[in-house]
Amino acid sequence: MANANNSQSLANKKRVIAGLDIGTTKVACVIATQGTDYIEVIGVGRAATTGMKHGVVVNIEATTEAIKKAKEEAELMSGVSVEKVWLSIGGNHVESFDSMGMVAIKNSEVNREDIERVIEAAKAVAIPNDRQVLHVLPNDYKIDNQPGISDPIGMAGVRLETNVHIVTGAKSAIQNAIKCTENTGLKVQGLVLEQLASCKAVLSDDEKELGVAVVDIGGGTCDIISYSQGSVFHTGVVPVGGNNFTHDVAMGLRTTQIDAENLKKKFGCALVELVTEEETIDVEGVGGRQKRTIARKNLCEILEARAEETLQLIKKELVDSDVISKLGSGLVLTGGASQLVGLVEMGDFVFDLPVRKGAPQKVGGLTDVIKCSSYATAVGLLIYGSEQMKKSDKRKQNDYEDNFGDKISGWFRRAKEALSE
Repeated sequence: MANANNSQSLANKKRVIAGLDIGTTKVACVIATQGTDYIEVIGVGRAATTGMKHGVVVNIEATTEAIKKAKEEAELMSGVSVEKVWLSIGGNHVESFDSMGMVAIKNSEVNREDIERVIEAAKAVAIPNDRQVLHVLPNDYKIDNQPGISDPIGMAGVRLETNVHIVTGAKSAIQNAIKCTENTGLKVQGLVLEQLASCKAVLSDDEKELGVAVVDIGGGTCDIISYSQGSVFHTGVVPVGGNNFTHDVAMGLRTTQIDAENLKKKFGCALVELVTEEETIDVEGVGGRQKRTIARKNLCEILEARAEETLQLIKKELVDSDVISKLGSGLVLTGGASQLVGLVEMGDFVFDLPVRKGAPQKVGGLTDVIKCSSYATAVGLLIYGSEQMKKSDKRKQNDYEDNFGDKISGWFRRAKEALSE
């Protein structure tokens, strides 16, 4: 009890922030405290769910129950109650496209208002009624035909242009995810694209600048996001994931889905050549049939075929979108299913690019728990939320200073008028 009180008093001094990642196979809730220049994870909760399919809610009751369980586990660990969360959105329904905006620069020098106006101009495109905008991500700015400007504030010019990457999702899928979250008493503080959140946790600025693709391999989908010159220029979804690996094992070895999942995690390998002939595993039978002992190589042959097919589908998406030639620093694989042994080595061969596994790096606190690929999205939500809250604080400070400056100017003006009279 004393520990809980200590945690509560600690959280009161710092701002509490929470991320909720609703995946196809699991729900993860992470609670952290936000300092001036760091984020410290103080609570982690996880629960299996059967209410999702390919990143979309198919059973509200089951999904709500999983969110509730993950939230309670995280609150118990941290000793802090949360009321608001940053919620991840992913799945087949997510689509994106590029758009361009142009405005005249007021007062011959670019300020915050000009940037807001040019982004609004770029957003002014027809979007179907069943779609909802998740993000408007500026790529770069152009002032009077001078391209490649990353931060135009303070620069002189007449015309300001920008290219933006607009990410949208199906309104019904988003509303169902929000409904499940609010059914547990939580308020959604903001919506974040799943793979965008993962990037915040696993990528370095150098990788974003050189060009990199992050592939978040979840239970039902592979969510892809690509960066070049520090900006997002492509997002995509491949509708296969860890569940397909498990299903193949269950069918191939004639065992249950639960045992197939356990075998995949404990003995699975994406490259048969990494396994010796002598290694054996025990496989549970179905419907009361006897347990069998088979060569581990049999399991790995099934996984190798599925892994190669999955990576080829990801490569096709990158090639079709004209992305692969811009990936100077290669690919980063993250998400729960990316933990399969040998997958990175196979990726090097399939993509002919450097491939690495991505795990959260930029937070403190319970690092032994969350430094795992399956928590990349949840931790990324904390980082994204922290950045947005800091931006909001800065805007309020700037508005206050502008208003204060206007009041001082008005006071001097009135004093001058009074003196002249």
